[in-house]
Amino acid sequence: MSRPIVAVISALAFVTAALLVYANTLAFAWDEGYHLVAAWLIAHGKTPYIDFLFPQTPLNAYWNAFLLHTIKETWHVPHTAAALLTSAATAMTSVHVYRRLDAPQSWRAAAAVVTAFTMELNIAVYEFGSLQAYGLCLFLIVAAYILTVESVDKPGALRPGLAGLCTGIAASSSLLSAPVSPILLVWMLIANREGSRTKKLLAWIVGVAIAFIPLLRLLIESPRQVIFGFLQYELLFRKVEWDDATMHNLGEAFAFGDSPQAVLLVLLAIAGLVLLKKRIPTAPGAKALVKLKNELWLCLSLTFILSAYLMTARPTFTRYYLMTVPFLSIAAAVGLYEVTSRLTTRPRPILSAAILCVITTYCLGASLFEQRDDLIWSDMEKTAAKVKQVTPASGVLLADEPTYFLLHRTPPTGMELEDSHKLRFSDADSKALHVVPRHKLDLMIKSGRFDTVEMCDDDEIARIGLASLYAKSETAGTCQVFWQWQPKPKSE
Repeated sequence: MSRPIVAVISALAFVTAALLVYANTLAFAWDEGYHLVAAWLIAHGKTPYIDFLFPQTPLNAYWNAFLLHTIKETWHVPHTAAALLTSAATAMTSVHVYRRLDAPQSWRAAAAVVTAFTMELNIAVYEFGSLQAYGLCLFLIVAAYILTVESVDKPGALRPGLAGLCTGIAASSSLLSAPVSPILLVWMLIANREGSRTKKLLAWIVGVAIAFIPLLRLLIESPRQVIFGFLQYELLFRKVEWDDATMHNLGEAFAFGDSPQAVLLVLLAIAGLVLLKKRIPTAPGAKALVKLKNELWLCLSLTFILSAYLMTARPTFTRYYLMTVPFLSIAAAVGLYEVTSRLTTRPRPILSAAILCVITTYCLGASLFEQRDDLIWSDMEKTAAKVKQVTPASGVLLADEPTYFLLHRTPPTGMELEDSHKLRFSDADSKALHVVPRHKLDLMIKSGRFDTVEMCDDDEIARIGLASLYAKSETAGTCQVFWQWQPKPKSE
């Protein structure tokens, strides 16, 4: 095995190991709580939308339910699976760069190593690639991109069909990836050089349709609840109590300038396209370079359109933009080669790759250091242990979603999604959509409906006055646990 190949394999092994360690120790996002609760409920026979409110498309929840049911009901299982999918996406992207770059082997290997580092050690990818639907979506959109690029020179319909299936499954797992399918489809039809465009279009449509069969089945069974869950909630109700959602989104967009990783990737990607375009007229292998230029245009189009689309979410978050990282990494790897080969008469691929990898790793390390005191699963495990200690097996528990998951307890109806308490509907609509408005939840708490209450939000604890409603309380982890309902007289 040649040294360049060993270097690529070693880089992929390193970033995979780094992500797996993080996924099983520090990886945590508050929103993943309701994702895991949904997966656990599905694994125990419940149906999303119909039995409980779930504000996402469902396939990732079904995937995690399968993992929990067949392996073990612990957060380590979906974390590890998502991390491995993210690493597989990185490996596919790196191999693709190695194969497509028109350069000596040493440079192709250097570009592949750079791709591995800039993709998997990207701050957003590293911190969220093992959470929620991000790992699955990254794997699927990268696979779809490679299948699409390869399909333009192949007459068959298999690759377009598989690409459509991948993009459909991605969108059925998270609507954050929805624009990938039409972008890739349009590019494939325009760039097609072999075979029937009509046949490829039909194959693509069939692939997407197959991916949406589970959602369509649920939609037929209960259209109102399903449409509210995966569509109306996202479009109309996420922004409730986010009065400054537009300014928040602008702040997230401008945060791009605070990330050296992001700025460097974008600059190298643009430089790669510009310099490659200048080289085409005089290059001996102009045909291959034209193909590569078209693929870079596709990468930048995916990045730009996805970024614009993600800005429409109310609110949006910088982690959503990890969907663009694979395409930026591809273009940036080409850009590194094009820029470096013009800066010196004797370019050194190892040195160039090492500099970029060191910068990427340093930026990630700095970000992780800043977040060293953030809430993680081990904190929630301490909270859950205290809740289990003080709550009878038959007791009624009000808790945050991570605690329900850790204790393997079915939440009371309407408590599966904490964010939904901000909604106000009529009694009939609330019952149909599995929503408990906050004012009704307050009445339930103050009337002693819950044997134990666990909360991590100090402001909510003070607003409700939990300390005056329960005789005992204790801080466990970073959250508070209240039990023995015994409201104090108002005179006290």
